[in-house]
Amino acid sequence: MEFALVVIVLGLLLLLVFLLAAMGIRIVAPYEKGVVERLGRYLRTAQPGLHFIIPFIDVMRKVDMREQVVDVQPQEVITKDNVVVTVDAIIYYEATDPVKLTYNVADFYNAATKLAQTNLRNVIGETELDEALTSREMINAKLRSVLDDATDKWGVRVVRVEIKRIDPPADVTAAMHRQMKAERDKRAQILDAEGTRAARILQAEGEAEAVRRVADAERYKLEVEAAGQANAITTVFNAIRNANADERVIAIQYLEALKVVANGQASKLFIPYEATAILGALGTMQNIFAGQSGNGSEPGDGQRTVAASPTPPQR
Repeated sequence: MEFALVVIVLGLLLLLVFLLAAMGIRIVAPYEKGVVERLGRYLRTAQPGLHFIIPFIDVMRKVDMREQVVDVQPQEVITKDNVVVTVDAIIYYEATDPVKLTYNVADFYNAATKLAQTNLRNVIGETELDEALTSREMINAKLRSVLDDATDKWGVRVVRVEIKRIDPPADVTAAMHRQMKAERDKRAQILDAEGTRAARILQAEGEAEAVRRVADAERYKLEVEAAGQANAITTVFNAIRNANADERVIAIQYLEALKVVANGQASKLFIPYEATAILGALGTMQNIFAGQSGNGSEPGDGQRTVAASPTPPQR
């Protein structure tokens, strides 16, 4: 009887020891760290793995070291230019010191939300509406810096802050849409005007080039014609000079050649330097007409006195 009682007591003791041992087993996940307290005082930080604590004496608080998200509820904020906007943000953070996170803040989620709302009002309040709508990256960086400094004593690092939306009032939104439409219309008109201007410039340049080419061709044509006439005069002059013709015959032939040249379309005549010697024949023509006048022929109806003076040589 006594032996059976002893066996029962030993069995109960073994069961109690087993239960106490099972209650003292703690498993820390790879993404966690454990803060162990003994009799209400910090004892140690448990790394991921299997750990044993003394039941009813030791307590382990597990801290998730993964990146967490705090969704800041939408709130109305007044900008620097006194426009009320609705702002919604998200905060991404991760624990860096489980001891500080356990003992320095009671409810980190609630504390981070309130802190983000307060600093969000401060940052947006220093920014005008246009800048707030177009400079979200600047607002995110400034807000992250402020929150990171404030949460450092809590053993938390703010990874990033994202502004999800900034909604102005309906009347401001409508005015912004009208302004954007006016800006788009203005840019379209400017582009159309620049295109028309460029087309007209190209057209004018093309017309100017065409006129220049026509003028060059006309000038070349006249130069060629003048050069041909000059060569013809030179040929006639050389032929007459080589034939030892009388000066009066030379003068008459010279006048006939000039008559032919004058009937051309050229506005300029190029006379070779060698042909200027023929101009002396004009003196002979003057003597001819003078001799006819000495024979008693007076100028009258149907008769004209022709007087010519030597022309300076042209080069």
